[in-house]
Amino acid sequence: MVQQARQSSEAIPVTFIPSPQDKKSSHKGGKIHFRSQRGYFQRWRSGLNALLIALFLLLPFIDWQGRQAIWFDLANQQFYFFGSSLWPQDFTLLAWFFIAAAFALFFVTLFWGRVWCGYLCPQTAWTFGFAWVEEKLEGSRNQRIKLDASPMTVSKAGKRGGKHLLWMLMSLITGCGFIAYFVPAKQLYPEIFTFSAGFWDSTWVYFFALCTYLNAGWMREQMCLHCCPYARFQSAMFDSFTKTVTYDAQRGESRGPRKRKQATELGDCVDCNLCVEVCPTGIDIRNGLQYECINCGACVDACDQTMSKFGYRPGLISYTSEESLTGQTPPLWQRKRFIGYGAALLAILCTMGLDIYSRDPITLNVIRDRQSLYRETLDDGIENSYLLKIRNKTQQDKHYQIEISGALPYKLSTNSVHIAAGEQYELPLTLTVPVAQIDNNRSNLLFKVTEADAPDNSVSQKSVFFAP
Repeated sequence: MVQQARQSSEAIPVTFIPSPQDKKSSHKGGKIHFRSQRGYFQRWRSGLNALLIALFLLLPFIDWQGRQAIWFDLANQQFYFFGSSLWPQDFTLLAWFFIAAAFALFFVTLFWGRVWCGYLCPQTAWTFGFAWVEEKLEGSRNQRIKLDASPMTVSKAGKRGGKHLLWMLMSLITGCGFIAYFVPAKQLYPEIFTFSAGFWDSTWVYFFALCTYLNAGWMREQMCLHCCPYARFQSAMFDSFTKTVTYDAQRGESRGPRKRKQATELGDCVDCNLCVEVCPTGIDIRNGLQYECINCGACVDACDQTMSKFGYRPGLISYTSEESLTGQTPPLWQRKRFIGYGAALLAILCTMGLDIYSRDPITLNVIRDRQSLYRETLDDGIENSYLLKIRNKTQQDKHYQIEISGALPYKLSTNSVHIAAGEQYELPLTLTVPVAQIDNNRSNLLFKVTEADAPDNSVSQKSVFFAP
């Protein structure tokens, strides 16, 4: 038996492949210095990151109808979005929007994994931006590692100081960019950079600047690994057909170094370790799917370049699914998560659309005078007083007609009002009815406010008329 086992071991060549734990860690448990990488997916990532940052910083500078296009006016409790304005009672629309965005993220995750994290997440965008500054001032990955290990010198202090100054400037601009959605941007930026901003404006700008500086400059991947909940529950949204960054172990193993165009019985993986060095979270994708992977595709580009140099076909590391490696692609309707997320997203979008369609451009609140139920007039009439709070939720000045319907011949003190754009107007109003025509001490009535130029835009509210 021993002899047979020995013969079998001699017949089957066995290659020992050291595990990643046997190699030197790329970051030795400390800061991860990831290598800058170029390639197809990195062009997409950097382009989308640049677009995201540009939109974030520039949108507050767009004017629309004489005011900032996107503006949370907290003082007046309004949210302006180009030609529309939302009031606190309309914030259900924002709630539906964020719920729809969440389910859209789940839906995309089902197909492409964590592409949000790799291509559109602000943490990723700012981290790569800060890393770009770091590389320009301190050098490549190996140079930065060497600089970390070297003693403090004038040159090192200058590089570090310049890097942190630029980081602080970028953080300050980011803080201004965020608060510019709450304070007019054209007012905020000059005040911040001339140190003339108010206490609360300055406090919030510096607070978000500090958060940006710490998150993108110091914590970086720690935010993804330990703070972001999405990394923890993403696996619940995956199935075996979800495309994620995947290493083809069947093709790549057994891995090992070799010269170019060298005949070998090893797998296609040349064990160059570039897939680890370019990873912003410092993982080895060859160990399989890991929650730390943000699907940025840096390892895909690095591996494809290596495969090209060695004359191998690309795709050893690629965006693929477990089932795609076996050649199976079922119809979408057989994927339960696709049906579930799709149905939920469709229902939310329909509800949101219905909410938008049924949104009134006018609001009316009728408040009776609480000091007295009624008053008797000198001309034998009974008078009731009301306060009408009419809100023009549009971005144009409007003229409104006020009508009363009920069983009695009501006489209004005024029947029209002009309200400026986005304003709530409080209109004191009295109704008078001759005593001889009153046969009940309590009568129901209906207030109706109609836009003069658009009769279809109207709002009404019930109230009561009291008499002796």
